Amino acid sequence: MIQAQRSLRFEKIFALYNDRYLLRRNFHSFGVRGNIDPVAEGRPVIYLMNHSSWWDGLVVFHAVMRLSSRKHYLMMDELQMKRYPFFRKIGAFSVDKTGARSVMESLRYAEDLLKDGKPVWLFPQGDIYPLERRPLKFSGGAAYLLERHPEAVIQPVTAYYSLTMHQKPDVSLFFGCPQQGECDDISRKEATSALERMLEMQLEEHRKQVIAGNGRASETDFRSLLRGNQSVSDTFYGFKRGVAKWSSFFGR
Repeated sequence: MIQAQRSLRFEKIFALYNDRYLLRRNFHSFGVRGNIDPVAEGRPVIYLMNHSSWWDGLVVFHAVMRLSSRKHYLMMDELQMKRYPFFRKIGAFSVDKTGARSVMESLRYAEDLLKDGKPVWLFPQGDIYPLERRPLKFSGGAAYLLERHPEAVIQPVTAYYSLTMHQKPDVSLFFGCPQQGECDDISRKEATSALERMLEMQLEEHRKQVIAGNGRASETDFRSLLRGNQSVSDTFYGFKRGVAKWSSFFGR
């Protein structure tokens, strides 16, 4: 496995690049609901999030850098890590899902992070799947970590991407109610099923909020973390309004 190798200097530089260029160039807006740090620092937290886009890791990184003072760690597919090795400098560590031994090595690494009170992010679906795919199906890694760290808090997180009136998509993160003890005294398989249901219910609630907002999460519930640069559609609409204004001025 590839371990995280954090670089504070790189994180600061990449955070600016991610904010000012990558996200603003590719998204119309980014909203967040809920608390990113659900408990006091030093207590282990396992973040579970649906995985429907290559952007998920960069979206999470932006939220962490803007809203949290803690050093978060994220489990990432080893093939993707080799393609984009800079992720290890911002707290990612790899998992090779092709072999049980390599998976256990990554889970033990995550165990050590939790033991030190570090927040750990998992995409329990294992791979990227379409946003609307149901039911959600998880690997057993999260349940394994809960067995080893029953004191850990589970923080469900859902990401939703939508396209409506703008050329660029809107993205939002929903940090739901933290959970603890929900998987005690049940088998790993039962615990995995319980976690699947929990995140699926939250994702459905998130979906309804986006639909109610006509493609965007309601601004009364979600706070804005980013407003993207103008897209072609925004520029064209602004141009049309300008033409209409001047035509009206000249009495046309």
